[in-house]
Amino acid sequence: MILVTGGAGFIGSHLVDKLVELDKVVVLDNLSSGRKEFVNPKAELHVVDLASDPLTNFLKGTEEVWHLAANPDVRIGAEKPDEIYRNNILATYKILEAMREANVKRIIFTSTSTVYGEAKQIPTPEEYPTHPISIYGASKLSCEAMIESYCHTFGIQAYIFRFANVIGRRSTHGVIYDFIKKLKANPRELEILGNGEQNKSYVYIDDCISAMFAGLRAKERVNIFNIGSEDQIKVRRIAEIVAEEMGLNPKFKFTGGDRGWKGDVPVMLLSVEKLKTLGWKPKFGSEEAVRKAVRDLLNEED
Repeated sequence: MILVTGGAGFIGSHLVDKLVELDKVVVLDNLSSGRKEFVNPKAELHVVDLASDPLTNFLKGTEEVWHLAANPDVRIGAEKPDEIYRNNILATYKILEAMREANVKRIIFTSTSTVYGEAKQIPTPEEYPTHPISIYGASKLSCEAMIESYCHTFGIQAYIFRFANVIGRRSTHGVIYDFIKKLKANPRELEILGNGEQNKSYVYIDDCISAMFAGLRAKERVNIFNIGSEDQIKVRRIAEIVAEEMGLNPKFKFTGGDRGWKGDVPVMLLSVEKLKTLGWKPKFGSEEAVRKAVRDLLNEED
C-alpha cells in the first residue's frame, strides 16, 4: 500500500494517477487547495488535517509515503507565516512521527527551488548552499532537515525532490492561473507583479512526474534531486503567451521592482544533470511547457 499526502492537489493527483497502476493508494488531503474530483477513483481518499488529526492508523500496512501536502502559495508566507509553519513544518513532523510509530521506512518528499534563495550559480546544482529568502523556502528546508534526521535516527530512506515551477492541467495557483483569471475579469489590461523581467524555469507536469520516478533508481539513504526544465522564460513572455492563447491584446501594467513579492527569487534555473545520469531528461522547454499549460487551463475552463 502507498500513502500520498496532498493527493487531491495539482501535482499529487497526477502522481496518484500513476501510483494506482502499481498498488493500492490511500490519499490524505485537507482539500484546502486540492479537489475531490482530481482524485483518481481507484484511490481511497480521506479528508484529514495532517497537523492535528491522528495519522498512525492510516500508515499501518503502508510501504512508502509520498508527502506532497503543503501550502503551495509562496506569497502567503509574508502575510501568514503561521499557515506555512502549520501546513508545511508541523504537518511533516506529524507524518514522520506516524511513520516511526507504524514502522514505515521510505518517504518521498516534494521540496522547492526556493531553498537555494538567490543563487549566484546558474544553473544551480543540488550541492549549492541553501539560503532561502522566503518563509516558504525556509519551511521546506526545515522539512528536508527533519526528514534527513529521521532517516539517520530511525533507519528511513528518503527521496527529496526540489522543484522548479511545475505547471499544467489541474493547476489552481501560480502565474499562469493568475494571468488567465485576471484577463477573464478585465481583457483590456493585465497587471504583472514586478517588472516582468523575472526569469525562471518552468517544468510541465508530465515531465515532473516522470522525473520523480526516475529518481527512485538511486539507492542512497538520502537522495536529493532537482527537477526542472533546462531553460528559462521571463514573466513578460508568459503574459504574452497567455494573451495570445486567449486571443487578447491587453495593455501590460507592471507593479515595479525586480521581484513580484517579498521572498520572490527573480532568477532561477536548476541543474538537472544529476537526474540525467539516471536516464531522465525533460521533454519540454519552459516556453513549450507554458503554452501547453495555458491551453490545459483554458480547456478546463470551457
